[in-house]
Amino acid sequence: MKFIVLMTFISCFSFSAMAHKPSDSYLSLAVEGKQVHGQWDIALRDLDYAIGLDTNDDGNITWAELHGHKVAIYAYALHRLEIASDKNICTLSPLDILVDEHSDGHYAVLNFQAVCDAEPQQLSVTYRLFFDLDPLHRGLLKLPRGERTDTAIFSPGNKRVEFTLNATAKPWQQLLNFAYEGVWHIWIGYDHILFLLSLLLPAALVRKNAIWYAKQSFRRTFWDVLAVVTAFTLAHSITLSLAALGYISLPTRWVESAIAASVAIAALNNIYPVFVHRRTWFAFGFGLIHGMGIAGVLLDMGLPESQWLWSLLGFNIGVEAGQLAIVSVVLPLITLFSQYRYYPALVIKGGSAGIVVVALFWLAERSLNFQMNIFWSKLIE
Repeated sequence: MKFIVLMTFISCFSFSAMAHKPSDSYLSLAVEGKQVHGQWDIALRDLDYAIGLDTNDDGNITWAELHGHKVAIYAYALHRLEIASDKNICTLSPLDILVDEHSDGHYAVLNFQAVCDAEPQQLSVTYRLFFDLDPLHRGLLKLPRGERTDTAIFSPGNKRVEFTLNATAKPWQQLLNFAYEGVWHIWIGYDHILFLLSLLLPAALVRKNAIWYAKQSFRRTFWDVLAVVTAFTLAHSITLSLAALGYISLPTRWVESAIAASVAIAALNNIYPVFVHRRTWFAFGFGLIHGMGIAGVLLDMGLPESQWLWSLLGFNIGVEAGQLAIVSVVLPLITLFSQYRYYPALVIKGGSAGIVVVALFWLAERSLNFQMNIFWSKLIE
């Protein structure tokens, strides 16, 4: 039991480094004859970590600092991108560098062109950006082809993709791509995981006269978990769809702060039970907020309206599949260890206390818009 509590605390504090949206870049390619025009949006914070953009180390990257590192940025990025036409490598040339704002901050916009020997019939793209620094980084590619747009997601295990330009695009491939991204997004979305975990920790117990007792039937635990997970799934599916389709829009800072607050409240409810018999409604209410946070990837992709259905459906399926995988691991564990007499004190209260600390840490970072690692580095200096 002590080992379980210790691992809970270690896991919680390890999540603090991932308080914000995971590292993504957005690559858009357009083929015109022998040329491929590209736009590559890369987060300033990622470039700063890789090559150092913040010259005066004040925590802010100015246009002058960005423009002063233009040559270094293009050299770093284009060295990690390869475009080939029918297996012949195309020559990459930098153009203008701009700045744009995504849901999670400012991005450098790298415009470039690739000149190929002949008009591509088979186009291959090899992507290696940041994989040596951050194995969780993902590159999201879109390639317009007439009325459709092909998409791909680069990862350390999938660095190269190929497109047959004269072939008919397959919608199911886009669905699978975004389903994979949905699974990955939920698995590294530690705030969503901790919220769900906070709701599930007491699922194998029943509270009577201010005392926790283990449920004697796995069936009761299963139906409790099913109700909570279904409510959370339904809620964030609703707002994920509405946000991705543009029907609702709230400032990212507000949404991310509210998500952090929801994690803290859910964990505090385990320590000081108030909504003991209303966790399903609790999951649904806060699930609406979590859905708006999950929608960020689809919004930043900027896909054409004609393909929103496939990307949204695939991403939603992936999110739910990833969530069910987590529940399938957690459910047997809480059922097993809830039979121990120290489970309520050590696991529920101890683990929830650790989650509260991490959630408050995230809330401070998100609501005050600062990064704790920069704060500590300046404090040490």
